[in-house]
Amino acid sequence: MTLSTPLPAAVPGAVAHRICPFCEACCGLELDLEENKVVRIRGDAADVFSHGFLCPKAIGLKDLHDDPDRLRTPLIKRNGVFEEATWDDAYAEIERRLPPVIAAGGANAVATVLGNPVSHKMSLLLYFPRLARALGTRNMFSASSVDQVPKMLSVGLMFGSWLSVPVPDIERCDFLLILGANPMVSNGSLWTVPDFRGKAKALRARGGQLVVVDPRRTETADVADAHHFIRPGADVFFLLGIAHALFDEQLVRPGRLAQHTVGLEQVEAAVRAYAPELVAARCGIDAATMRQLARSLANTPRAAIYGRIGTCTQQFGTLCSWLIDVINVLTGHLDQEGGAMFPKAAAFSANTRGAPGIGRGVVTGRYRSRVSGAAEVSGELPLTCLAEEIDTPGPGQVRAVIAIAANPVLSAPNGARLAKALDGLDFMVSMDIYLNETSRHADVILPGLSPLEDAHYDVSFTQFSHRNHARFSAPVLAPTADQPEEWQSMMRIAAIVKGLGAAADVDALDDEHMREDLERAAGAAAPALMAALGQQRGAERMLDLALRSGPYGDQFGKNPEGLTLARLKAAPSGIDLGPMTSRIPEALRTPSGKIELAPQVLLDDLARASADLRAPTPELVIVGRRQLRSNNSWMHNLPVLAKGAYRCTALVHPLDAGRLGLVDGAMAQIRNGERMIEVQVEISAQMMPGVVSLPHGWGHDLEGTQMRVAAERPGVNLNALLDENLRDPLSGNAVLSGIAIEMRPL
Repeated sequence: MTLSTPLPAAVPGAVAHRICPFCEACCGLELDLEENKVVRIRGDAADVFSHGFLCPKAIGLKDLHDDPDRLRTPLIKRNGVFEEATWDDAYAEIERRLPPVIAAGGANAVATVLGNPVSHKMSLLLYFPRLARALGTRNMFSASSVDQVPKMLSVGLMFGSWLSVPVPDIERCDFLLILGANPMVSNGSLWTVPDFRGKAKALRARGGQLVVVDPRRTETADVADAHHFIRPGADVFFLLGIAHALFDEQLVRPGRLAQHTVGLEQVEAAVRAYAPELVAARCGIDAATMRQLARSLANTPRAAIYGRIGTCTQQFGTLCSWLIDVINVLTGHLDQEGGAMFPKAAAFSANTRGAPGIGRGVVTGRYRSRVSGAAEVSGELPLTCLAEEIDTPGPGQVRAVIAIAANPVLSAPNGARLAKALDGLDFMVSMDIYLNETSRHADVILPGLSPLEDAHYDVSFTQFSHRNHARFSAPVLAPTADQPEEWQSMMRIAAIVKGLGAAADVDALDDEHMREDLERAAGAAAPALMAALGQQRGAERMLDLALRSGPYGDQFGKNPEGLTLARLKAAPSGIDLGPMTSRIPEALRTPSGKIELAPQVLLDDLARASADLRAPTPELVIVGRRQLRSNNSWMHNLPVLAKGAYRCTALVHPLDAGRLGLVDGAMAQIRNGERMIEVQVEISAQMMPGVVSLPHGWGHDLEGTQMRVAAERPGVNLNALLDENLRDPLSGNAVLSGIAIEMRPL
């Protein structure tokens, strides 16, 4: 599908290229420009990765850039009211107020919070580690722990690095089982796969099968060969049942992976107690279906199982994430053509650096949160611990927050508590393009660049892409003359923290950091590498270094045909680096040099699952859902995406509606203990009986925001129902689905 903006056709003029920043699909765009304005947006047919595809979100890029609510000037709160300020004044206010907080409470008195738009901002993603090092705080939080940390933890334990996520090789796959994911809407998540619809259609056209397991008949289920409802929170038992069936029916065939894997016997022993016949009632899926799916996975030469947000945002998120890859190993489909494979990113991937096939692996729990004792995972604490770290007195209490493109008041459970906690801080800085539900609590807001004003490379998403490639987006439009690049703002805050002052020379500081990085990595060769990088600075210099030293790079002249940033800039539609290829054992970074199939911490957690297997099933539970036009809460402020039917509705099965007296289009109350929201009912046979679905990211009715389009139809916040103390104990990820509720008409 190729969509164009409904704007009137423009007189031919300049054409610019841009990677779409709205979701993980990262589609390549062509933008027609007239008088320094975007007049038309379409898919770039020459793009080596997306081939002209784009979804309706892409045309919102113009609305985002032109949005009158988008912040373009720093704001300082004085006497409770935001006032426009110069950049120098904003930095001076940070210098006046942040260092005293650190002096009084130590480094851990400051917390940082990253939102998922950071992943679409090369500058923020690459420079946050430098700011974090300057701060030295352990209180680092991000949207990852309401989204993906279970997968990061499981692959870290199994394969040795946090982002070594195997993704389906969909263009060569003949049987794909999708669990708790909706790539028809997301075009992949931890799996960058633009035009999933087209690829799924091609899979079926060549005789393959697509099967979806989900408590809602999703858009992906609608294009699949089969869909099976599953009780929310029971995915772990479904996966255990499939693993049991593979052993029970002698279908375990790891093939060449056998020599690269340890722990097969421990897995067999661990799944022995979970026969499909014993877990079927808990799953809501009959044993015969589980066994048939196991046979299809085992007997199809090119097959894979893939799971995503639905498998992560539940109480057994890490176990589910682990079992998905276990099953791919057991069936011989991990690291095999048409199965689940490891991308080979051109830059920044831990599994392409250092000695191949072996490494230090990952370590968790190096420290714990002060109040709940939640373990650190990948250098972060659970986002749901942030409020208690602010509002609980005592040594180490958080007294300042630096939020970067983050809106946890909406995106995390119990945002009301967090909002109150943020108001009690001594100081808060937000780097954000909107005055939203979280940034309204800040004392200083530093506006970011519009995506059209910023250079970009997909640091993260090339590591999850279904095909290897490299693409670079140059800035399309010029920012205002005084607008700094975002990396410069981060370096200026770092300079303030280090005592160098707001007026520090950030270019010189950037040079100093780069020299230090090169000396650590290259020793005596550092000066020559520094000279080879030329006069570049900031994120582009870091990118050039990563590309040139990466697996396809020119190695600073040793491979003259290799990648450089200059070569990438000369290819506006990108450079294709070929399909995924087998990478085991080279991609492993475990101390053993093997796939660790049975990490002890995961085996131990099965005892918790076993106890839950016999727990009574709630009468009614709630889950979230993803929507095409509202991947992030700020998208609700873009007219082209906000228009159309009201979408913040609670989907309810007709049987539940009849039993509860609910009426389509009418209002209802949903309660979880003392927590309560009021929602509009939408009766839908898409839902499994006993399950209600409400989309995430809504609730734009809080005072002090400046998102006028979103406020016209604010919707209701699902997270207001949820308990911030309910987490997957291994990863710390918030439990957002399968929550027992009561529902009644109003």
